[in-house]
Amino acid sequence: MNQPTLKCIVIDDEIASQKVIEHFISETEVLIHCKSFLNPKEAYKYLQLNNSIDLIFLDINMPEQHGLEFYKSLSSAPPVIFTTAYPQYAVEGFNVNAIDYLLKPIPYERFLKAIKKVLDQRSNKKREKTFLTIKENKTIHKVHPDAIIYVEAASDYVKVFTADRFILTHSTFSSFIESLPDSFLRIHKSYCVNTEFISKLSGNRIEVSNHILPIGQTYKSKVLNFLNIE
Repeated sequence: MNQPTLKCIVIDDEIASQKVIEHFISETEVLIHCKSFLNPKEAYKYLQLNNSIDLIFLDINMPEQHGLEFYKSLSSAPPVIFTTAYPQYAVEGFNVNAIDYLLKPIPYERFLKAIKKVLDQRSNKKREKTFLTIKENKTIHKVHPDAIIYVEAASDYVKVFTADRFILTHSTFSSFIESLPDSFLRIHKSYCVNTEFISKLSGNRIEVSNHILPIGQTYKSKVLNFLNIE
């Protein structure tokens, strides 16, 4: 496959874990391993001098600085894939717009799935942003999918929630969510959420930008799989 190469760095305080990621990178044609670091402080200096890095593989639980805090400290952060042995950090990882969250020990097939997400995101960014045209009575709303927090089925209508309003449009729920990009995840027969806004998971409920929504039993495994929680 004809894909652009991605320059990567690895940040992990365990050498054994570093070696696993480095081996996976060497086995993946589109990836170039630039450097590995045992602590975030060294990586920070490197990133200040090298703005051509396309991807960071970042451990979360490190003694000198928490991986999440390190990533938040970067002023112009490259895309990140978190690698950790602790599943409880999954939601927080996605809350900082991580590409993916890999739970150790990491199978190579799961690693490749994460790389595909990186490539898909790069491809999507190259395309011109497309807006949805949503009809409400006699009004046509022009809404970018990124602004939609979640959508809710309401009989023969769909409620579309953004940060400052909701739009009620006449449509079947299934046909409406088919028009949404891959960043949306159906969590219930009546709810589909923008995964960029997920902030907390608790039992059978999920918090999406301060909205608490139920997770349907049929969709629970799909939600957990997305968050990489077994």
